[in-house]
Amino acid sequence: MKSIIRYITSFFKGLFSLLTGMKVTLREFFTKKTTEQYPENRATLKMFDRFRGELVMPHDENNHHKCIACGICEMNCPNGTIKITSEFVTDETGKKKKVLIKYRYDLGSCMFCQLCVKMCPQQAIEFKPTFEHAVYTRSKLVKYLHDESIENGQLKIENEKGENRAAGI
Repeated sequence: MKSIIRYITSFFKGLFSLLTGMKVTLREFFTKKTTEQYPENRATLKMFDRFRGELVMPHDENNHHKCIACGICEMNCPNGTIKITSEFVTDETGKKKKVLIKYRYDLGSCMFCQLCVKMCPQQAIEFKPTFEHAVYTRSKLVKYLHDESIENGQLKIENEKGENRAAGI
């Protein structure tokens, strides 16, 4: 008799457990889906405003930027992803002024800590919410931000045949 009672008790416990699981399953079945169909929805996909995807240097319509080549961003970068090349030039008033020659940013070794952006006194650099950075070679993750005319952040080198190719510097 005890075995029959134990069997019936365990049967109803199992049935209750099954119904509890089915309740969770049915509730999730009718909730709105949050899955993004990537890459089909690239045009409508919106990243969060605080997402740190890629460091950029905004330029105006005349290809001028706010960078004064102070080097604070380079000094604050914990793993040396930013390399600045600058030189002093004499302006029309006779004063020497530091001018940015090259701004090299290695996206592959950046840890997106945003120390460079926060410390920039001119707000010359910022992070954009771009996230598609898949490449076949690490050298393509090196971006040059000093000139907006540089296509996709890659320097162009002209070879002997006169063809342009992206520099793997």
